[in-house]
Amino acid sequence: MGSSVQATEVGAAPSANESPLGAHGAPSRFWPLAIGSIGVVFGDIGTSPLYAFRLALAQASHRHMARGDIIGVVSLALWALILVVTIKYVLFLMRADNRGEGGVLSLMALAERAVGRRTGLIFLLGVFGAALFYGDAAITPAISVLSAVEGLRSVSGLGTHIHQAQVLMISIGLLFGLFAVQSRGTARVGVVFGPIMALWFLVIAVVGLLSIARDPAVLLAFSPYEAAVFLFHHGMVGFLVLGAIFLTVTGAEALFADMGHFGRWPIQASWLFFALPCLMLNYLGQGAFALQALGAAHGGPIGDQDWFFQMTPVFLRLPMVLMATAATIIASQAVITGAFSLTQQAIQLGLLPRLITRNTSESHAGQIYLPSINLLLMLGVLFLVAAFKTSESLGNAYGLAVTGTMVVTTSLAFIVVRRLWKWPLWGATAFVAPLLAVDLTFLTANGLKIPSGGWLPLTIAGALVLLMVTWVRGSKLLWEKVHEGSIPLTEVAPMLVGPNIYRSPGTAVFMTSDPTAAPVALLHNLKHNKVLHERNVILTVRTAPTPRVPDAERLSVQVVDPTFTVVVARYGFMERPNVPRALTLAAKQGLRFDLMTTSFFVGRRLVAHAQNSALAMWRFRLYAFLMRNSEDPTGYFGVPPGRVVEMGAQISV
Repeated sequence: MGSSVQATEVGAAPSANESPLGAHGAPSRFWPLAIGSIGVVFGDIGTSPLYAFRLALAQASHRHMARGDIIGVVSLALWALILVVTIKYVLFLMRADNRGEGGVLSLMALAERAVGRRTGLIFLLGVFGAALFYGDAAITPAISVLSAVEGLRSVSGLGTHIHQAQVLMISIGLLFGLFAVQSRGTARVGVVFGPIMALWFLVIAVVGLLSIARDPAVLLAFSPYEAAVFLFHHGMVGFLVLGAIFLTVTGAEALFADMGHFGRWPIQASWLFFALPCLMLNYLGQGAFALQALGAAHGGPIGDQDWFFQMTPVFLRLPMVLMATAATIIASQAVITGAFSLTQQAIQLGLLPRLITRNTSESHAGQIYLPSINLLLMLGVLFLVAAFKTSESLGNAYGLAVTGTMVVTTSLAFIVVRRLWKWPLWGATAFVAPLLAVDLTFLTANGLKIPSGGWLPLTIAGALVLLMVTWVRGSKLLWEKVHEGSIPLTEVAPMLVGPNIYRSPGTAVFMTSDPTAAPVALLHNLKHNKVLHERNVILTVRTAPTPRVPDAERLSVQVVDPTFTVVVARYGFMERPNVPRALTLAAKQGLRFDLMTTSFFVGRRLVAHAQNSALAMWRFRLYAFLMRNSEDPTGYFGVPPGRVVEMGAQISV
């Protein structure tokens, strides 16, 4: 009751809710987009060979190792790539796009549009999927960079001088530098991501092919029979191996999430005809090298070796380590950029408070930088490296967040297939159920890692779910309190024609979340100053359940009387509102607007904890903390600071 915090009334109401070359059209752009997708989209999954096979074989080697065991592990890796990445994501989910955009929140918005409203189930699925992504975003840079730097131990003449302390110091230095340069933007270095990753894929494919040539028997792994036999004969060990094998497909969500940047066809072509064959050749090569090691051991143990670097010719190991380090930095960059984009979507959809967002490119609106998210991710990644110390230990924490996100994505896809695509229930179930069964199997297998590190992404996700649910609940209560005593604008406007009200020249723009009610700032201005401008615009900014809204559909303008006009500006959840530009568009619909003679009125509220509040005190304090740290609406909506007038009010929630 004695606790209070300031909140700002903003003009955003709570959310209610191709061509063969993809979204980017022209054939001349296909190859640049395809190469660019190799650098951004496949960065995470492209560096999985550094640790995935090693961790999976380490789980299988707890018992006596046989040739069939190695082939079985390789077969599991190949069929995970085929079933999860190729069939589910590339061939199915990329067709369930939201006007060219993908990702869990985009799919949530599409499911809401299919149902016609925001339901509790869809909301919780979207929130939980987004929260799990942040857990993945913290672990990916840590495990990727650690696994690359650990490769220094395999370099002849250098490995004996590289100890764990040096590996940690180098990894921490690289990661700190990566986060430090985020504020400069990725436009300049982004152009080289594609070629570097294309070279990486080619090199790992060639190295794998050389190893396969020495033991072609590993090609038996293409048969799903080998994977099935391995799981059938190994019981719980097979389940543990399955949890590690899932690391081969981490990054698959990026195929879907980054679709809006590159288009569906460039990503599909790059995966089917380049990235997938290269990854398969490398995993087959690691399996062939393990078979050779088993033969050399004459039935003895083969140990837990770094198969990726060990199969690389000795004279190429140092260049391979350097290239692997570059590839893991690129993979980490893609995850960080994805976290920025996901946060922007969450803000627009009303799941998070406004955060300070900076555009790092004048020509590409999608290139953004969020200082608070960058700092939190950096602290989280550095903590993980210092706490877990090795990529093998981090492998126990990895995978659970990704499998959880995949289960959410498949569940939302079922709603889209059933309600938007209008498939019959039996058809939607028959198609989606096997995909969900595969996801749940991997989720269960990764669930066995909870005691040894899997608790970490769950803890991160749980904290973020609590944060988002609290923000949405608090914002809803505030909305209800503000509008329970509101006065309809149509009733107020006729009363404001008397001689006692002074008419100030120019235009007043009142930003409000409800265009049908008289804004609090308007009523306070009349009450205290007895002033009304010659022209008054009631402006509301709403978020559409689509990624972007074309300018032709941006505005709706309604003239209430000669002095009052209601303007509703719609923005997609991938867009950042720009109020002055929106009003410039309104001029084409007859609204006279001159920025130099316009004042923007924003209601700033003081929020206190009510005695009978639906929010417990600790949740109110969390909500208050989020409000205090949200971005000022002046900057968020692009309003010139010198033209803003703030009017305050206290509200108990």
